[in-house]
Order: sequence, then structure tokens, then C-alpha cells
Amino acid sequence: MNLGLKLMEWSIRAASRLPLGVLYVFSDVACVFLHHVVRYRLGTVRENLRKSFPEKGSSELRGIERAFYRHFSDNAVESMKLLHMSDEEMRRRMRFKNVELIDSLFAEGRDIVAYFSHCINWEWATSVGLHTKSKMAEEADFGFVYRPLNNKIFDALMLDIRRRFGASAYPKTTVFRELIRMRKSSRRFIAGFMSDQKPSHGDPTQVLMFLNHPTAMITGTETVARKLNTAVIYWDMHREGRGRYCIECRLMCRQAADEAEGSITACYAGMLEDTIKRNPSLWLWTHKRWKYPVKLAEE
Repeated sequence: MNLGLKLMEWSIRAASRLPLGVLYVFSDVACVFLHHVVRYRLGTVRENLRKSFPEKGSSELRGIERAFYRHFSDNAVESMKLLHMSDEEMRRRMRFKNVELIDSLFAEGRDIVAYFSHCINWEWATSVGLHTKSKMAEEADFGFVYRPLNNKIFDALMLDIRRRFGASAYPKTTVFRELIRMRKSSRRFIAGFMSDQKPSHGDPTQVLMFLNHPTAMITGTETVARKLNTAVIYWDMHREGRGRYCIECRLMCRQAADEAEGSITACYAGMLEDTIKRNPSLWLWTHKRWKYPVKLAEE
């Protein structure tokens, strides 16, 4: 076992017991360090912003860049805090608007696929079960899809963080089998898919215009929804203040199998683009989303 990594894990678990206000002091320091000292992926952030918003001037782009690094640092300490955050505090800090949509779809006997993204603090989205009438592990399964980390120490740590409020974790490679198993049980499920990252090698994709780029959008989420004929919703993420967020549940379709092929992915891309344009600093610009250029079909 790597002692250095284990010490780092213990440090994170210990720091998570500090009040969030104290952790924000560390975030302020980390922001300066990441942005101005080590310049963490600064070239990627600047190139992504410049090409995504060619209409914006350099001053406006630098403002978005500065705000992005502040949110990026906050995201780290807020995610860490999940290890020791009470249900009451989470309910105060993360609101869900139109969460009744989830309960109404469950009442109709529909399972749900939820699209969300690397906006605001996406890790806090796993607290959705605190706001619904259907309780986790009793009446419904609230889960999310994740890519296991190679390092077992930090993979276990991230699972502890993400399952803090009772959410299930579905490895990307087995998610369909997990949802089939859930379908055979007496409980409904809602499965969250973060579909805005760069596709892995071999992932099926659909090329769309997204943020001024021809972009390969992952279609696996739509495929799962169509095969299981689930309802599909979008979690539209808003920042209301430091450490205070809101997710609005928006219906995309009630029966995915009835939708034209590719239409759900295209709808998600459009909704996500609107979310990002509303406040560009809240998206994860350090992703090398356009590392491998693609072309639209008509080109």
C-alpha cells in the first residue's frame, strides 16, 4: 500500500470535518495556487473558452477564467465536505426545483434516466433522494454512473463521497446489467448519467454543433433510455451563491423508445449548451473535450 496516498486520504477525511466556511479559506488559497502558480491546465482552459465564445473579448474571457478557477477550487472542498455533511445542511445548500416530476413519473410506473453535467458542484446532485417523496433503498433506487479510478484508495474515497446520501454507484461497464436487475425488482430507479465528457475509445457518438465546435456527443445514455423505455429528464444546474445551488428537473420525454433516434442526445446537447452559456464559469473547462476534432455528417 502506498503510504503517501493513504496519508493523503486520511488528511482529506480529517479536513472534511471542518466547517465549510473554514474549507473555503483553503479554497481561496488553492485557487491562487492552481491558477497563477502551477497554472493547472491553463492553456486548455483558455483555448476552450476562446474557441467556444469567439464573440467575447479578451477581458470578458479572462473574467470567466478567473471565476472558473474559483468555482473549481470550491468544488474540491465542497466535494470533500460530503464525507461529513448532515442531511439538514445539504437540504439548505442544494435545492431541487420541480422535484415533484420525479415522484410523478415513479407514480406512473416509469423508471428515469437523468442527464446532468460537470457544472456547479455535480457531486452534490447525489443528494436528490433527500428531496423526493420516494425514499432511497426503500421505494426507489437513486443511482449514478461512474468510471472506476485505477487507484483503489481514491476510488474507495470517491465512492464514499458519492454514496454519502444513499445513492447507488453503477460502474460504466456494467450499468445496463445493473438497471436490468433493478427493473426485475419491485423498485423504480432513477439513474444519473454525466454525458458531457470526452468519449472513451470505442464509445458510440453523435456529432453535433456544441459550443461552436463539431462535437462527438456520447450516445450511450440515449441507448440505455431507449432500450429500457424510460422517462428522460435533464438536471439544469444553477448557482445561487457560494455553496448554494439549485437543480431544476426538466422533462425531456416520458417514453424514450417513442423518440426519433438521436433526438434525445441532440436535445441534451442543446439544453446543456443553454446552461453553460447562462454562466460559462460553472462548467469544467479543464476537460480536453475537443482533443480529437470531428466533422459533421454533412461536411
